[in-house]
Amino acid sequence: MNINGGLFYLMTGKKTPSGIGERFQQETKYNRRDLGRYAIDWSNQPDIYKEYPQAPKVALKVPILEGGRPIWQVLRERRSVRRFKGGAVTKAELSQLLWAAQGISHSAGGYQFRTAPSAGALYPIETYLAVHRVQGVDAGLYHYAVRLHALEQLRMGDYRQAAAQAALDQRMAHDAGLIFLWTAIFQRSVWKYRQRAYRYVYLDAGHIAQNVALAATALGLGSCQIAALYDEEANVLLGVDGEEESVIYMTVVGRDG
Repeated sequence: MNINGGLFYLMTGKKTPSGIGERFQQETKYNRRDLGRYAIDWSNQPDIYKEYPQAPKVALKVPILEGGRPIWQVLRERRSVRRFKGGAVTKAELSQLLWAAQGISHSAGGYQFRTAPSAGALYPIETYLAVHRVQGVDAGLYHYAVRLHALEQLRMGDYRQAAAQAALDQRMAHDAGLIFLWTAIFQRSVWKYRQRAYRYVYLDAGHIAQNVALAATALGLGSCQIAALYDEEANVLLGVDGEEESVIYMTVVGRDG
């Protein structure tokens, strides 16, 4: 038993975690003894919005926030779709999907809240898109500017092969109309929650992806969530460093018939 393992056993009475996943689970637990030891420095809170000021903007339609199919029907009909043979996603549908993912739903007390919950309203997740076939939007890589409800053009071109390779060589990422790529800017959450933040970051991403899955179903589109990815290939695709900001999740969306 190594020193750290022996210390863990003495403190908890439990066996030493054998892998990084087990250590993550054990070492990010809250306990009453330690929880109140740290003061939060509110003056150093990271900005919760990322924008590319110099990037060309693609305006999106105002999302429709009323009507539509009943939520209970949408929940029943949601399926993971891995084969896409239909036409392009429309620009209006893309607007709905992005708003469902992270759109601003309301403002209160000086804060802007989004459609998906986030621990501490810190919103560490950023939404990027690899657009393959969307009517009125050129193929390429984009970032979703939440405050503007607009797309920011990063690089134009056909990225189907590179995106599919980053998604563990899965064909559906090549054939879909578009791919949502979600990154985490970890410091937004670590600033407040320290090591516990990494749990919250992944939970936040899951909330967002579920919103997109339900929105896709409501629009008659297919979607599938992808957690199996080559991290560094995905990071290179978007031009993020993989440390301060890293891709952690994807969703493909398209017409399945």
